Amino acid sequence: MKSTVIEHEKKLAAYESVSLVKNGMIVGLGSGSTAEHMIRKLGEEVGKGLSIKGVPSSEKTAQLAKDLGIDLIPLEKAGKLDINIDGADEFDPQFRLIKGGGGALLREKILAYNAKLNVIIADSGKKVDILGKFKLPLETIPFATPTILAQLIEMGLRPVLRKHDGKTYSTDENNCILDVDIFGVKDINSLNRTLIEMPGVVETGLFLKSTDLIIMGQGDETLFLRNDR
Repeated sequence: MKSTVIEHEKKLAAYESVSLVKNGMIVGLGSGSTAEHMIRKLGEEVGKGLSIKGVPSSEKTAQLAKDLGIDLIPLEKAGKLDINIDGADEFDPQFRLIKGGGGALLREKILAYNAKLNVIIADSGKKVDILGKFKLPLETIPFATPTILAQLIEMGLRPVLRKHDGKTYSTDENNCILDVDIFGVKDINSLNRTLIEMPGVVETGLFLKSTDLIIMGQGDETLFLRNDR
C-alpha cells in the first residue's frame, strides 16, 4: 500500500474519531502516527471552543497536546476516562490487537483499562487475519531483560532487543522492549499468560479484550467495526 494512501486512511479514521468527543469529556490520548492525526484534529476543535481534559499515553503525546493547547490532567485525577482513542499495529477479526511499535504499550494499556469506551483508529493495512506479522513488543525491566531474552530464545520466539541510535531503547518508564515473533502461535491467550507470568516482564503488547470500536480508513471511506461482545 502506497504511503500516501496509508496517510489518507489514517487521517480519515483519526478525524472521524474526534466526532465522538463531546464537551466536558476526559479523553485518553494514544500514541503513534495515527493518534497524532487525531490529537492535531482535537487541538483544532479545542481552538474552536471544545472543552475537554486529556490524559496522555506517552511523553511525546503529552508534549504535542500541550503545544496544541489541550488541557492535560494526570490519570489519578481523571478517574474513569470517558473515551480512549489510540492506534494499533495490527488487529484481527476478534478485535485483538498488537500494540507497542512506538514503545508506549504500558501506558496505553493502562489508559485502555481505565476507559469507558476504547476506540482504535487505523488504516486498512492494520487489519490481518492472524496476528503476528508485526513483531510483538514486550516491556521488560532492565535487570531481568538478559534472562528473559534467554527464556524467549528457548521458547523459539526469536526475541530482539530494541535499539535506538545504536543504544538500548528505553521506554518512558525506563524499561526495555523485546520484540518477539509470535506468528503461527495458535493460542494467543495462553501465550500472553505465559509471557506476563515471567518475572521482569512488565506488560505485553497484546490487547486482547479492551477494544470496543475500530474506526478504519479504507480508500475514501471510514468503516465502523463494533465489538458486540
